[in-house]
Amino acid sequence: MSDVDARPEPGAEEPGPAAAVDADVDRVSVSDVVSDVGVDVDVLIVGGGPVGLVAAIEACLAGLSAAVVEHRDDPLDKACGEGLMPGALPLLGRLGVAPHGLALRGVRYSDGRVAVEHRFPEGAAVGLGVRRTELHRALAERAEALGAHFIRAKVDRISQDSTSVSAAGMRARWLLAADGLHSGVARQLGLERPAPRRRASRRFGLRRHARIAPWTELIEVHWTSRAEIYITPVDDRLVGVAVLGPQGLGFEEALAEVPELVAKLAGAGAGAGAGAGAGADLRTDAPDAARANPADLAAIEWAGPVLGAGPFHRRTRRRVSGRVLLIGDAAGYVDAITGEGLRLGFDQARAAVKRIRADDALHYEADWFHLTRSFRRITGALAVAATSPLRARIVPLAAARPRWFGAIVDRLAR
Repeated sequence: MSDVDARPEPGAEEPGPAAAVDADVDRVSVSDVVSDVGVDVDVLIVGGGPVGLVAAIEACLAGLSAAVVEHRDDPLDKACGEGLMPGALPLLGRLGVAPHGLALRGVRYSDGRVAVEHRFPEGAAVGLGVRRTELHRALAERAEALGAHFIRAKVDRISQDSTSVSAAGMRARWLLAADGLHSGVARQLGLERPAPRRRASRRFGLRRHARIAPWTELIEVHWTSRAEIYITPVDDRLVGVAVLGPQGLGFEEALAEVPELVAKLAGAGAGAGAGAGAGADLRTDAPDAARANPADLAAIEWAGPVLGAGPFHRRTRRRVSGRVLLIGDAAGYVDAITGEGLRLGFDQARAAVKRIRADDALHYEADWFHLTRSFRRITGALAVAATSPLRARIVPLAAARPRWFGAIVDRLAR
């Protein structure tokens, strides 16, 4: 597990502050929310994605003034599985955020020969398939309604002292870096750790939407020889299709290995496999070498372009540097294989705001380890297996041990 662990390196030195602040600021309006003399805002959040917006909402609810710095235009979109696990929904409810989406009632694994599914317990919370742009809209509207301010700028440099941190022409008591996998803040502060050397660990994601009525209430994961293909219902006539695999693997190249799925996306055979019980061992007649009919691939009605993200495996030396705290993917990431990124990021945002509200930022480091421990262990082990000769045994093993598979799904869903 050393290749996927994120322990801080012993003896790491605290990096010195950058010499200056430099950014093109398009809009700043926070002079009316100053809490301390000498600062513009209590919390400056770099990154306006879901985790950054949740951090802004948490800060406002805690009585802190907040400003979000983001250089991209709204609404923000990215390659994402677009499935929120059940554990994320109570958190959004507490924040007063209710994005539109479709209920997700479990997870199904299939490799073309055998399949296994687990449904979330009856009466328990369900997940939510939601477009990334819809989630962004709901979070941004809530943050703005609570008084958060938005700055259109690119953060090029950061400086800090014992009482404040400055970036994007703003001075704040604290800075939360929610700027994603390729965090410029983490890089500037010397918090990045070298990427793993194993080429197989460099995995990437691709996502596109198909215009078709969903045929399932489950998150479907189709395992091919090199990739996992995630199917997430996100609207009444829209299905998210995400490919997770090695660098260089094309979107349609990956899809072609799952002819049954391609036929469904093209509008044929959408009922195949429906109605199976939880934990069922569902066998198909598809041979290993089967390829999708090119006519079926051409018949799929796509909505929008293919978006990409990665490489996913990112490590950091520490999550706290002076008055800067890393949250979400910026704090480190293992792999998207278990779909927990947003829920973990939301938990980190809440923990970070709680610590800075108590002027106790150093203890966020321990919070981060506690919040991410299960994710790093389970996701790390599964990602290693998925990039090794054990890959072909993952789905058959899960199908042979459905209770074990269900326990892992429920653990990740919390």
